[in-house]
Amino acid sequence: MKAVVVHGANDLRIDERPEPVAGHGEVVLNVEWGGICGSDLSYWKHGASGTATLNSPLVLGHEIAGCIAQLGSGVENFDVGQPVTVHPAELVGDGVLPVRLAGRTNLYPHVRYFGSAAFDPHTDGGFSERKRVRASQLRSLPDGVDTLRGALAEPLAVAMHAVGRAGSLAGRDVLVNGAGPIGSLVIAAAKYAGARTVIATDINDASLRIAKSMGADEVRNVASGGALPDDVELVFEASGVPGVLGRVLRAAARGGTVVQVGNLPGAPSPSALGDLVTREITWIGSYRFVDEISDALVAMANGLDVSPVITHKFAIDQAAEAMTVATDPASGSSKVMLQLSQAN
Repeated sequence: MKAVVVHGANDLRIDERPEPVAGHGEVVLNVEWGGICGSDLSYWKHGASGTATLNSPLVLGHEIAGCIAQLGSGVENFDVGQPVTVHPAELVGDGVLPVRLAGRTNLYPHVRYFGSAAFDPHTDGGFSERKRVRASQLRSLPDGVDTLRGALAEPLAVAMHAVGRAGSLAGRDVLVNGAGPIGSLVIAAAKYAGARTVIATDINDASLRIAKSMGADEVRNVASGGALPDDVELVFEASGVPGVLGRVLRAAARGGTVVQVGNLPGAPSPSALGDLVTREITWIGSYRFVDEISDALVAMANGLDVSPVITHKFAIDQAAEAMTVATDPASGSSKVMLQLSQAN
C-alpha cells in the first residue's frame, strides 16, 4: 500500500509499505481522507516538530477518517464498512494521573500520537491507504457526517477543548487572534458554545474570509490598518506568534482571560508580557484535547459546518504539492486535505 513518509527535512516520499493486518482488539481502516496539520508541515520542512526530531522515516498524519476494512478478534460494536474517525492518542504505561489532573489525559506525560517522532521508534500516522488502529481509538461518524468532514473532528476537538478551558461562553464577547484552521474552528466552536459576538483578526484576507464563513461577526486585517479591539473580556490567541502577545494582552480587558491555543515555540523568543501582570490577566494554556473529539462529532451532526475551512484537496500521489500549498500564504489555503484511498 502507499503511504506518505517523511525521511528528513524537505524529503517527502510516497513509499510502499506492507499491508496491515488487524490483531486482537484492532481494526484495519481504509483511510479515505486526511487533513494536513502544522506538525506534518514542520516534520517535512525541518525534520522536527517542537522537541521531537526525526530519527527514522515517519508516516505523517493524525487527522484521518475512513471505513473499517477488517476486524480483529475481540472487536465488538463495530462492523466492516462502518465510517469512523480516530482519536490519535494512546497513553503509554498505566495511565494513572495525579488526583489534581483526574480525567485530563491530554496532560499524561507519555502519549504516543499518530504521526509523531516524540518516541523512538516513532509512531506512524494515518496518511496511508490503510491503517491498523486499536478499536478503542475509533469514533463512529454520525449520520450526515461524511469521512471528508469526519477527518476534521480532531482539529475541531482541539478548538472545542480550548473553548471549554474558558468556562461558559454564553452571551460573552470574544476575540480570536489568528484565523488559520484552528483559529477558524475556534470561532465556530465559540459560536456553537453560545458566544454573543466573535471578532477575528489576522494578517491574511483569505483567512479572514474563511473566518467570516465560520461565524465571525467581524473581521480585521491587522497588517493593513486594522487594529485589535480594546477591552475584550475573553481572547483566544490562535496565531502562536510570540511577537504579537504584547498586543493581544493589551487587547484583553483588565481582569480578562486569554486562552493560548496557538502553539508557542520551545526556544526563547522575545515577547512583551508586562500587561499580564498590570492588567491581572488570566493566561490559560490549551493542549490538544481529552475526548472532545466525540463532542466534535455531535456538534457536526447538530449542524456545525467545518467545510468552509477546506480549501484544497489532493490525491495521495500529490502529497508533496499539497504540503507546498499548505505552507504558501499566497495560495489562500486553510485546511488542505489528502484523499488517501477511494470510498468503497
